[in-house]
Amino acid sequence: MLTYNGKTALVTGASSGIGLIFARELAARGCSLILVARSEGKLHALADELRSQHAILVDVIIADLMQEHAAQHVYTQVQELGRTVDILVNNAGFAAYGLFDRVDFAKQHGQAMLNVVAVVDLAHLFLAGMLRRGDGAIINVASVLGYVPTPGSAVYGASKAFVLHFSEALWQECRGRGVRVLALCPGPTKTEFFDVAQMPAPEAIMTSPAYVVQVALRALERDQAAVIAGKANNVLFGFMPRLLPRRVVLWAMGKGFMQPATEPQGAPVPTRHRPHLDRTAE
Repeated sequence: MLTYNGKTALVTGASSGIGLIFARELAARGCSLILVARSEGKLHALADELRSQHAILVDVIIADLMQEHAAQHVYTQVQELGRTVDILVNNAGFAAYGLFDRVDFAKQHGQAMLNVVAVVDLAHLFLAGMLRRGDGAIINVASVLGYVPTPGSAVYGASKAFVLHFSEALWQECRGRGVRVLALCPGPTKTEFFDVAQMPAPEAIMTSPAYVVQVALRALERDQAAVIAGKANNVLFGFMPRLLPRRVVLWAMGKGFMQPATEPQGAPVPTRHRPHLDRTAE
């Protein structure tokens, strides 16, 4: 049985959105916390809140996980604090929206570093200790878009597909060794994600980050390898690639995910690439 009381959880991207709710919910369940993000002021305010409400130990690590060797920096600081991480929540991530060739190189590189490299590095660094102790859990936040290609946000969808498959593989590798691994695949969620990505938010099908976190923790307690958190239509993303020919899936995602704002002035995009409406999530 999974227990939280007396454990320590490290949450990345803890300053807002799903990460912030993970921090609050785990604190309410008795976890001490290590909060990781770039926003120093927000992290310290959250740490003060959680210490006051739950009388737990909360440490703050300021880190930009898009930078090379950032995960090693976080791991070293955890060791210097004398903390042991029992639950790792790899939540930090972002999307760059637009046709691949028109999105700034730094944004594309940053997506790959944060959504993929940081997830792998942090999992590798903290999993070893969990396996030695025969106890631990890792939640990697993927997305429903990890199940499908995403023209209009090609790197984001591909990065979340990596997180999904990586997590499922780790789940199998860790079976019978005391460590649970979960790929959390949220649908559209009411966070700052869409503002940061500069894409329209599909308000009608959005859910709350509190709902997403509750779904995640229930799935972790059941030792599921992956879970989709969102309204019923999000489940279609998990089945669409299995039911339809690949070209149909690509056409549907191109029609449903791309946006006219990606067209530069005076340079119309060919009809087969003409954007329509985005469906991103996290």
